[in-house]
This record gives sequence, structure tokens and C-alpha cells, in this order.
Amino acid sequence: MTMATILIIDDEESVRALLRFALESAGYGVTEAANGHQGLELYRHRSTDLIITDIAMPELNELDMILELTRQFLHAKVIAISGAGGEQNVLDVAKLLGARQTFQKPFSIPQLLGAVRYELEH
Repeated sequence: MTMATILIIDDEESVRALLRFALESAGYGVTEAANGHQGLELYRHRSTDLIITDIAMPELNELDMILELTRQFLHAKVIAISGAGGEQNVLDVAKLLGARQTFQKPFSIPQLLGAVRYELEH
């Protein structure tokens, strides 16, 4: 069985580092992007099994990126995270645009890993 690959898209390096550590410790291969444009390019060149993306970032609005991804790649699996205070609405919109699961920062790593496992199996 090959190792599942996950693309992390977040403008905060500390968040990417935390997610990379947690995901690699769980046995996943990880690729990182600091913004939506970079993330889309990486995914176009080499798709991953799952994408974890922040929503509130500079450059390309991540809701637009989720829409772009799920329109171009019908089987893209996306988990959206947001640290924007009180933005459950943004997470709901992310789900409408194709995100399979959403998390408000701060979130629990075990909870996120459970969601990752679930999405990779389904």
C-alpha cells in the first residue's frame, strides 16, 4: 500500500509546520504551499490524495481556490480550516463549494487526524 499524500495550504508557517509534523508522524507524505496560487499549481502538477487548506489568506481567496479545485478536479478531497474569529459562515460556504470537512482554529490534532483518515478511506 502506498503512502497517502496531503497538500497543506496555509500562509502561516507555524501552522504548516505543526500540520506537517502531525501528518508525517501519522505516516503521510506532505507537500506545502504558502498561498492558494502556489497550492493550485502544485496540485495541477502532482495531485495529492487530500488537501488541507486555510480559508483566510492573502493572494487568492481560499473559497475561490476551493471552488476552482473542485470544479477542475472533481475527485479532489478538501478539508478547510479557518482561524477567522466567528466565521462559521465561511466554513459553511467552504462546504457548499466542495470542502468535505471544516475545522475552526484552534482545532484538536487527533480530531483532524481522524477526519484525514476518514476522508482517505471514503
